[in-house]
Amino acid sequence: MSVALKLTGHHKDLGGGFMVRRLLPSAQQQSVGPFIFFDHFGPVTEQPGTDHDVRPHPHIGLATVTYLFEGAMMHRDSIGSAQRIEPGAINWMTAGRGIVHSERAPDDLRGTAYVNHGLQLWAALPSEFEETAPGFSHTPAESIPEAWVDGAMVRILVGEAFGKTSPVKTYSHTLYLDVALKAGTPFTLPPLAEQMALYAVDGDLQVDGQSLPMHTLATLSAGAAVLLEASAPTRLVVIGGDALDAHRFMWWNFVSSRKERIVQASEAWEAQSMGEVPGETEFIPLPERKFSAG
Repeated sequence: MSVALKLTGHHKDLGGGFMVRRLLPSAQQQSVGPFIFFDHFGPVTEQPGTDHDVRPHPHIGLATVTYLFEGAMMHRDSIGSAQRIEPGAINWMTAGRGIVHSERAPDDLRGTAYVNHGLQLWAALPSEFEETAPGFSHTPAESIPEAWVDGAMVRILVGEAFGKTSPVKTYSHTLYLDVALKAGTPFTLPPLAEQMALYAVDGDLQVDGQSLPMHTLATLSAGAAVLLEASAPTRLVVIGGDALDAHRFMWWNFVSSRKERIVQASEAWEAQSMGEVPGETEFIPLPERKFSAG
């Protein structure tokens, strides 16, 4: 079978009624390649006066990967980055040994109604890079390579595929594609990475003849090409890469191969010693339920 698992995820309220579909991590599978976290938000219409801002909060041991289909958000972080995120761009924030960031509605959109729709992924850093220096990289939409394959438009967001290479720098073999299928036109997805999965963003798919409903993440069997079809124009994303080098412990916004490192980060955030976002005075406090290293 080309589809190993079908993950439907669950809904999660990030605060203020801002709902996401969380596909990873799951009880059945923690990660696909380096991707250890997969949230799909929207499409949702943000009304004037709605506050879905994400206040400053910390990360360690991972890279956040933000990709929008519609809308906009403003990223700011403790290393001084300030970047408006818009559809089609890839925004890769390396947390490494620690970073603090916020994600807020851009000022010019606060009094308007607009649609927000996108994906927020986390890639666990290889063990040797878990304590690397934090960083932020913005790759604009026009710098993302594209390829027409079997009548489908493929955007190579991260990694290499179909003779194209994304300019986004990573710490391990990583794959992230945005694929727009035409109705009734078969598309062959080759085995591009050790581990791979695909997610049906806005329509139902057929994967080697198996039904894959919208908003389902399908992990793929290793080493085999799969044939994708849709009865209507449909968008999907493909994620993958090399398998993680070790199990990752996850708690709140922290990821590490070592439990004690999560305890250290928790203590640092509680003491407000992980840095601050310039111009920000708010922050998300540490959850009351503490991480146990036992």
